[in-house]
Amino acid sequence: MLDFAAMRATLAEAYDLAPSLTLAEEMRDIHARMDRVVPLPDFARYAPYIRAINRLKRERDAVILAHNYMTPEIFHGVSDVVGDSLQLAIEATKVTAGTIVQCGVHFMAETSKILNPAKTVLIPDMEAGCSLAESITADGIAEMRAKYPGAPVVSYVNTTAEVKAASDICCTSSNAAQIVAALPEDTIIMTPDQYLAQNVARQVPQKNVVWWAGSCIVHEQFTPQDLRDFRTHWPDTTIIAHPECPPAVIAEADFSGSTSGIIDYVHRNKPARAMLVTECSMASNISDELPEVEFVGPCNMCPYMKKITLEKILWSLHTMTEEVTVDPAVAEKARIAVERMIELSRKITK
Repeated sequence: MLDFAAMRATLAEAYDLAPSLTLAEEMRDIHARMDRVVPLPDFARYAPYIRAINRLKRERDAVILAHNYMTPEIFHGVSDVVGDSLQLAIEATKVTAGTIVQCGVHFMAETSKILNPAKTVLIPDMEAGCSLAESITADGIAEMRAKYPGAPVVSYVNTTAEVKAASDICCTSSNAAQIVAALPEDTIIMTPDQYLAQNVARQVPQKNVVWWAGSCIVHEQFTPQDLRDFRTHWPDTTIIAHPECPPAVIAEADFSGSTSGIIDYVHRNKPARAMLVTECSMASNISDELPEVEFVGPCNMCPYMKKITLEKILWSLHTMTEEVTVDPAVAEKARIAVERMIELSRKITK
């Protein structure tokens, strides 16, 4: 666990991190990307950290990969590559920098390490876990294989390296249905997200999709009644839901897609009012790109994603600590499952 008092004292000695409206004004180009959701006085608190991190990245030969659930000051202020799990996995294979800073949760940093064994991979907070990833183990995979002999295991990238190593192929919410449809077997095991699996089963009825009973603490909280109640008060709202939500929630939505799919949908359709049924930072991060769209609630916050902060990113880069490692034997097997996903995804989209 990080010693915050010691961390802040060390950083204060090395950097001027006092809030500065003057610096915020100088960094108007960065602030403009988040102006609708981060007032200038708040940005004045972030500006010194953003400046320090962006300078330190060059000194450390580092690149920052950030998930769509990062807060706007991270997403727009210091990130070099942003995207959903699939996009980040693909981009991780293209990184030329010697150090990767993963702004997301631990399994994402493991994936970057699996794909870049010779590089240093840092995560600003080792406690940025994932309830979904923690719901399944390699023993759970073995249990499913025993129950359904011969069925391939498709594991969500929201899993540990150990689970990926025990799987046949990985998937993300953006390619899960296509990957399941492309496999030759009739019965497909999906782990660990039961709701993603159930939604895929509806999309690919020709397959017998069976699943592990895991779920995401963010998306499982939404209910069909939440959406119906919202439509009662705001009937002209376009409701867009992530496929980790229960099928009954998806049935109430106007569109369902991965984080990248949601972003593409809003950009293409530009609804006057939109509710993103997913993690809260999604709407915040695209708000300034779409001034014609009013984003409305509800949303749920991921407590694990929110463990990543500018302060912790600066600390990790300053000290080159919080390094993620994966046992080479496990990584080798996990890499096969991840690379199969990337390869098959590329074939599907051609």
